[in-house]
Amino acid sequence: MSQTHMQEVEIKLYTPDLDLPRRALETAGALLKSPRVFERNLRYENAAGTLTAGGIVLRLRQDEKAKLTYKSGASSQDGIFRRFEAEVVVSDFDTMDLILQRLGYEVALIYEKYRTTYALGDAEIVLDELPYGNFTEIEADAETIERVVSDLGLSRFRRMTGSYTEIFAELKLQLGLTMRDLSFEAFAGLDVNLGHWLD
Repeated sequence: MSQTHMQEVEIKLYTPDLDLPRRALETAGALLKSPRVFERNLRYENAAGTLTAGGIVLRLRQDEKAKLTYKSGASSQDGIFRRFEAEVVVSDFDTMDLILQRLGYEVALIYEKYRTTYALGDAEIVLDELPYGNFTEIEADAETIERVVSDLGLSRFRRMTGSYTEIFAELKLQLGLTMRDLSFEAFAGLDVNLGHWLD
């Protein structure tokens, strides 16, 4: 695949009640590509700490498959997020983690979510459940994204410009949270009203 096709273009909407976008997707005839699945993500950093500072994401994800992802060059306009993304499926999650750590990368963050994936025309729509809230992501070209947002009746929901880990970092700062990882275990017993914090 050429680098010109390795562009991630998406929008992230804060949708506390996922039944609303789910019903809208079903009404629109969207195809359920992947039922609800648990994701575990390892985010890596180098010894100098320059990856995150340079806007680079090096991530190993385990869901139905194990995938290694590199992202960089992020930009945002009208809540639509663009960046370079290269991803490859790997055969063994634990061995890939070992290779990365032997190369000098360290796990800086573990983050978890549940994801349900739909397809609607040329757009991929995912319903994400994170420890601090629920979101709808739409990935397609910018024109298609705007059309899908309108067709699904999601225009009233807040557009989030940061990644899930950036939202987590800001949430920790605002609420004085000290945990390293964005995991369901770390958030157990915490009453985090993200909607109140966003207002």
